Parts: sequence; C-alpha cells; structure tokens
Amino acid sequence: MSKTPNPFKYFHSSPEVIRLVVMMYVRFPLSLRNVEDLLFERGIDLCHETVRLWWNRFGPLFAADIRRQRVQRMRGFRHWRWHLDEMYVRLNGEMVYLWRAVDHEGEVLESYVTKKRDKSAALRFMKKALKRHGQADKIVTDGLRSYPAAMKDLGNVERREMGRYLNNRAENSHLPFRRRERAMQRFRKIKSLQKFASVHASLTNHFNSERHLVDRQTFKLRRSAGWCQKDGPTLPTPLL
Repeated sequence: MSKTPNPFKYFHSSPEVIRLVVMMYVRFPLSLRNVEDLLFERGIDLCHETVRLWWNRFGPLFAADIRRQRVQRMRGFRHWRWHLDEMYVRLNGEMVYLWRAVDHEGEVLESYVTKKRDKSAALRFMKKALKRHGQADKIVTDGLRSYPAAMKDLGNVERREMGRYLNNRAENSHLPFRRRERAMQRFRKIKSLQKFASVHASLTNHFNSERHLVDRQTFKLRRSAGWCQKDGPTLPTPLL
C-alpha cells in the first residue's frame, strides 16, 4: 500500500508554522502584510509573498480534509434542512454570483461561482451539493424562480420551503465572507474567488463552536479541539 506523501517535505519551515500562517490568513480578515507583521511580533520572520504561496498551496489541502471528515459524519443524517441562497460578488467591475448551501447549524456545505443565476446555474450548483452531501429532508430557498425549475428536473421540488424569514440562516452566513472580501479588497478572477470561497467555508465550519449556545468552559474545550485536532489544522504554542 502506497504511503501518503508528506505535503511539507520540501519546505524548510515547520508544518506548525505553515498551518498557523494559513489559518490566520483565511480565518481572520487580515491582509498578507497584516499576517506578516503579526507573525514578526511572535518571532517568525517571513515575507508576505510567502504567506500568499502557503495559503495557495496548503489552504485547499486543509479545507479538503475538513470537508471530507464532515461529509463522512453527516451523510445519511435525518431531518437535514438546507438553506440555499446566492450573493453578488464584484469581479473587476462585473457582477458574478456565489451560490451557497448552508445547513440548519449554519455550516456552509457548498460554494459555487457562476456568471448567471438562471436555471442552468442553479441546476449545476444543486447537483454538485447533492452528489457530495446526499439528499436533504427540506430545502429552504428564496423566491428566485431558478430554484423550483432546477428542483423540478431533480425530482425533489416537494422538499422545497419558502418564507419571508425562513432563509435568515443563509443570509447571516454571508457576513463572515463579506468581511473577508473587504479585507482582500475584492477578487480579480473567478478561479481565485471559487478557490478562496471553498477554503474559507471549510475553515469557518471547523471553528464554528456555537459559542452563543454553550457555557464558557464548553466553548473553550471546543475551541481547543478545533485548533489542536489531530487530522486537521494543528497550530503551535504562541512564541513569547
């Protein structure tokens, strides 16, 4: 059986430092130079272009591992309610659409970028989400006609729900991405937008500890588990 290759093999920096850099840049609304300055204060001297290289190289790897573990846990989950919504993203003066599927816990299941929001785009987005995550018990959407048209082709239109406030879960999930978008001063290419949206969604899910529903001690335990998970992002002890 072939052994999984080590993705950090040819890098001189330790895996812990690389994970720290990627997590800081993707999770928090920081620029490349902000990350460079914060790391310098902790005794880690690197260039902002190194931050760019590392997040482009390792961000998708971390996100794929987090997504794989979540798909394995949630596949076949009963009474699973999805919330679908699309948001505008400006790309070099042109408007594109970022489709997002969010579950009942506020975790982003799928992100997909298209130039249009017609039936064809909705159908591609929903097929991608259903293929990866399985069937949902209920699917909440807004009044966009592309959703029922696509769901009719998929044969699950009877699972659709629509209401004035039912889709607030998806609307609220847009906020972390909007904050990150402003910090990055918008995107330039569809490919980079699709890549960052997928990575950002997975890492946001990883650190979603629902702190408003639990006491302080439980939140601290969940936060520690998120930063020190064995198979996920593991961050080093702060340097003094």
